[in-house]
Amino acid sequence: MDIAIVLYPRFTALDAIGPLEVLSSLPGAQVRLVAAEPGPITNDTGLLTVQVETPLTALPKPDIVLVPGGPGCFAVMQHTLTLAWLHTAHKTSRFTTSVCTGSLILGAAGLLQGAPATTHWGSATDLAPFGASYCHERFVRHERIITSAGVSAGIDMALWLIHELSGAPTMAAIQLAIEYDPQPPAPMVAPPTRHEDVSAEHWQVMAHRRAVGSAGSRLVWKISVLVVRARRSRERTTSSMHSLRDIGY
Repeated sequence: MDIAIVLYPRFTALDAIGPLEVLSSLPGAQVRLVAAEPGPITNDTGLLTVQVETPLTALPKPDIVLVPGGPGCFAVMQHTLTLAWLHTAHKTSRFTTSVCTGSLILGAAGLLQGAPATTHWGSATDLAPFGASYCHERFVRHERIITSAGVSAGIDMALWLIHELSGAPTMAAIQLAIEYDPQPPAPMVAPPTRHEDVSAEHWQVMAHRRAVGSAGSRLVWKISVLVVRARRSRERTTSSMHSLRDIGY
């Protein structure tokens, strides 16, 4: 079974590496890193460079396709060769999948028309132009297409693929081997709405981040910080008001 993970400049590392770690343990599977142009490909932080040996054209019919996200996705959405390869590969693939904003690339390839799908919360509104309806889920399956939410959600999706392809015991063994049992110090706060917690200016930049390029991921980080600060401030204010009422003020 051939599994193709499509890399491109400024991809997000965990989008690709998380699923790679899971899927490389699938019995009988060969995971290949592929790209439109083989060679060194650097991720969005500039701290990781991966040497890709296999061009897309060398693997026309993979069994599984996985497209990670990252600020570089917007350039790929206009790359004719990559989009054509995805469209053709999907015709024979068992599953075509994405992580984070990789779903926008699937949309640009014409694969999400009329489909429920997910992506990073910061790109939720970007799915509509491709005829897809956004679902706030960890991952979403629609026929042979599986899209997953931001970054870490790709590991969940990859484990589901293992379950589907090789059964629950294999999935459980891989999950145990990688000790995947997320227990964050605190629950993740809910994603912000367009008119909540952050300024209209930040949302406007988010809406035009194709021009922002590599700053896109930094902008998501900045908005996330603003959201958490704003909500904690409101929680402290609400708590103080309750305390005053409790003592008779």
